Amino acid sequence: MRLTRRTMMQGTILSAAVAQAGPALAQSRARRGVEAPLRWIDGAAPELHTGQTFGVAWARGTLSKRQALTVWGPGEALPSQSWPTAYWPDGSIKWTAHAVPAGAGADKLAVVRGRSILPAAPVSVRETEDAIVIRSGALEWEIARSGPAALRSARRGDRVLLANARLLGELRAGSPEGERVALTGTIERAVVEQNGPVRAVVRLEGHHVGGGRSVLPFEVRLYAYAGSDALRVVHSFILDLDATDHLSALGVATDVPMRGPLHDRHVRLATADDAMFVEAVRPLTGLRRDPGKAVRDAQIAGRAVPAEMRDPVGKLLERIPAWGDFSLSQLSANGFTLTKRTGEGHGWIDSDEGRRAPGFGYVGSPQGGAGIAARYFWQRHPTQIDIRGAASDTANLTAWLWSPDAKPMDVRPYHGTMGMESFAAQNEGLEITYEDYEPGWDDPNGIARTSELMLWAFDATPETPRLQALARAAATPPQLMAEPAHLHAAGVFGDWGLPDRSTPQRALIEDQLANLVDFYDGEVDRRSWYGFWDHGDVMHSYDSDRHQWKYDIGGFAWANSELSPDLWLWYTALRSGDAKSWRLAEAMTRHTGEVDVYHLGRFAGLGTRHGVQHWSDSSKQPRVSNAAYRRIYYYLTADERVGDLMRNLATSEQALGNVEIGRKTGAPKEQLPEGVIQMSFGTTWAVCAGAWLTEWERTGDAKWRDRIAAGMDSIGRMPNGWLTGGAPYDLKSGRFLIRDTIGVSHLNAVFGAVEIQAELIQLIEMPRFREAWLDYCRWYNAPRAEWAARFSRPYGGRNLKQGHSRLTAYVAKATGNAALARRAAEEFYSGEAGQRMAQGDPRVKLRGGIVEWPGVSTNGAAQWGLAAIQTLALVPEALDAVPIPTRAPRTDQANPEQAPGYRP
Repeated sequence: MRLTRRTMMQGTILSAAVAQAGPALAQSRARRGVEAPLRWIDGAAPELHTGQTFGVAWARGTLSKRQALTVWGPGEALPSQSWPTAYWPDGSIKWTAHAVPAGAGADKLAVVRGRSILPAAPVSVRETEDAIVIRSGALEWEIARSGPAALRSARRGDRVLLANARLLGELRAGSPEGERVALTGTIERAVVEQNGPVRAVVRLEGHHVGGGRSVLPFEVRLYAYAGSDALRVVHSFILDLDATDHLSALGVATDVPMRGPLHDRHVRLATADDAMFVEAVRPLTGLRRDPGKAVRDAQIAGRAVPAEMRDPVGKLLERIPAWGDFSLSQLSANGFTLTKRTGEGHGWIDSDEGRRAPGFGYVGSPQGGAGIAARYFWQRHPTQIDIRGAASDTANLTAWLWSPDAKPMDVRPYHGTMGMESFAAQNEGLEITYEDYEPGWDDPNGIARTSELMLWAFDATPETPRLQALARAAATPPQLMAEPAHLHAAGVFGDWGLPDRSTPQRALIEDQLANLVDFYDGEVDRRSWYGFWDHGDVMHSYDSDRHQWKYDIGGFAWANSELSPDLWLWYTALRSGDAKSWRLAEAMTRHTGEVDVYHLGRFAGLGTRHGVQHWSDSSKQPRVSNAAYRRIYYYLTADERVGDLMRNLATSEQALGNVEIGRKTGAPKEQLPEGVIQMSFGTTWAVCAGAWLTEWERTGDAKWRDRIAAGMDSIGRMPNGWLTGGAPYDLKSGRFLIRDTIGVSHLNAVFGAVEIQAELIQLIEMPRFREAWLDYCRWYNAPRAEWAARFSRPYGGRNLKQGHSRLTAYVAKATGNAALARRAAEEFYSGEAGQRMAQGDPRVKLRGGIVEWPGVSTNGAAQWGLAAIQTLALVPEALDAVPIPTRAPRTDQANPEQAPGYRP
C-alpha cells in the first residue's frame, strides 16, 4: 500500500473521530494494527531533541516483514527510518524500531503503515580503506578505522570544526599515589551498523594503551541523526586492571581549531538547567574603559566584535589578560567549582561554584567551535569539563567521566579475610551480616560501565539560549514511547494492565504503586545514591534504629537487582508511560546490566548478589545478569549496547560449569556426568530462558526456540513438574535429568520467572509444561492442610507469600477458578513477607530531611509492586471483593533473609 497525502489525511480525520469515540474503540483500532500512537514520557513535546529512536510492539499476525511503516505527525508524514527488532513465532513482526531526525518536538505522533519520506538532508555513510565518513547535511564526520583518534575530524566544506577526538585515561602505577601513566584509546575494529537516511551508527572497539599496558577494553558507538550537528557517543569500557594499578582518570577529548582574535573566542559552561557561564578568552566587559555597548553585546552574544572600539580599548588589547584554561569540576553530587587561569604555570582563579552542573561545555568563535556534554554528570561524580589552550591555535575540550582532580578509583575489597578461609566460617559470616564472602571472589575485574555523551561541531558560536536547551536535552534526553494502551493491546511482556482506578480498592492499589515509585525516586536524592559505580542502584534494606539504609552491612546494602526491582519499575513505566518511573528504570538498567555483571574473566555472564560493594559478594549467579531485566528497555529504545549485553548472556549457563552456586550448602552432592550441572528451574533455567527467548525473537533462529523447548519438555516430564525445584541439567542438550523430588524454593519465581513463563506458555505450545507451571502456581501458597492432603512429602518452609499471590492469580485466571482468585486477593492483601496496604500515604517525615516508609525493604517493594500490577491484571474483581485487612500484618519475614534456614 502506498500512502498518499489524501489517505493520510483520511487517517488523521479517523484518528480524531476515534479519540472522540472513546478508549475502547481506540484500543480496537490498535489491535487491528492500524496505527501505534506515541507519547513523550514527560507528557508534552520538548523544546528540542537531538534525534529520537523508539520501539513499537505489534500484535501477533498484524505486521508482515514486507510491510512498510512511517511516522506521522500533525497533518503530515515525518522523515523516519524503521527496522524490525523482534518477530513472533509465525514470522510476523513483533517489535519495530523507528528513528526520527533532530529538531523541535511535536505532539500527536504515531507510527502508521506506509512508506517513509526522506529528510531534507539525509544522513549517509561512505567507507574508505582507513576511514568511515558520515555526512549529515554539509557536515562530515571522519571516523578512523584504527589508531588513537576515534574521530579524525568534523568539517563543513574545507573548514575543520573539531579534530582528533579521542579516548583518554590515566593510571596510578603501584599504588593510589603512584606514578601517573597516561592512556589513549586505540581502535582495533570499526563497524558500520546503520547507514541512514535518518540515523547512522558506527561501532568502535579497542583498548586503552599506555605505559606498556593494553587495558580497559572499550566499545564506543557513534550515532548521527539527520538535522543534528552532533554525534551521540555511547562509551562502554570493562575494568581489567592489575591489583597494583588504580584508574585515576577517564574521558573523551577533542581538539578545536581556534580562529580569530582572542576577544572573539568564546567559552560556555552550563552551571544549572537555566544558567550558563558566558565568557570570552579576552573579556571586553567590565574594563575600566568602555569599548562600547555594541562591542560588549556582541561578545556576550557570541558574535564577532565590531572592528571599531572606543579608545583606548582597541589600542590596549594586549594589556588585557587572555584566559586560556577553564575547568568545571563536579567532585560530589552536591557541589561543583569553576576555575580559570591564563595558562600553564599560572594560578587558578575561582570563577563560580554551585550545586549541580548539567555537564556541558563549549569553546569556539564566530568561525566555528565544538561542544561536549556528559549525561548523568553530577549523578556520576567525580566528573569534570576542561578547556585548555583556548588562547592558542588549538584548544582542547574534554569531558572527564572520572575527574583527574579526584582521588583514583578505589575498588579494593572493603574488608580482609577476617578468618573466613573455610566454607564453615564463611557461612558464619553469612549468618550474622548476610554477606556471602569468599576470599578472592570480591574482585571487580570484569565489570563495566556505559556512559552517554554528545559531541557537537558548530558552524559558529550558538546563541546562549540554544546552548542551554542543548545542555538540558543532553542531561535529560526527551524520549518517545508507544502509548501504553497500544503496547498492552499488542500482548507483549506477559500479564500487566493499564492503570485502573475504577473502584475504591483498585484506586488504593494504584495510589500505593505511585507513592512507592515516588518514595524511591526521592530516596535516590535524599540518600545521595550517586557516584560513578553506584548511580542507578538502590539499597536493599532499611535500619530503622539508625534511620539509615544498611549501606555498610554485608548483604543488606546495594540491591543489585535482588527480587526484581528492575522489573517492577519497568512494568510501572510500561503501564503509565511516565517519566519518573521510566528514568528510574533506565538508570537502573544502565547500572545493573554493567556494574553488577561480569563481562570477561572466570565469572563472565554471571552477576553478583547484593552487597556493600557491587562486586563484593561471592555468590555469582545468572539471576542478577538476567536478560529479563534488560528486555523491556531494549525493545522500547532499540539500544544497541543493551542488545549486546543480552546477546552475551545467551551462553551464560556455560559459566556454571566452573562456578558452582551451591558449593557452600553442605548438602550431599550427586555425582554427575561431565557436562551436567545442578540447576534450579527459577533462579537459573528461567533466567537463561529469558536470554534464549530474546535471541529467538530477535533473530528468528529456531535453535534458541529448541533449547527453550528442551528444558520445558523435561520439566514437564518430571513427576512433580515445577515443584521439583531443580535437577541436573545437561549443558549440551538443554534437558534436565528426570528426578522424583520436591524442592520448593521461595526464590525460584521472583527473579523474572513469573514473567518469562507467561511469555513462554504464550509462544510455545507445550501442554505438559503449562500444567507443570499451573501446578506450581496452585500449590506454592496452598494452605498446609491442602498440601498434606495432596502430597506425601513435607510442606516445608514458605516465604514471600504476598509476592507469590500473583502465581495464585495466574492459575485462577487460567482455570477460571473463583476460589483461587479470592485466595490470590487474600494473599496479596495479607502483607506477609512484603508490603502492607496503606490507607493513604504512609510516609513519615523526620528531622534532617529524612523520609521513611515504615517497614520498607526493596525486596518487599519490588515484589509488592509486581504482585499489584499482575493481580490487578488477572483477578481485579477478587481484589474488589476481599476486604483490605486493617490490622498490621506480620513483618518478621519481610525479607527472604529472615526466613528460617535461608541460603542465597
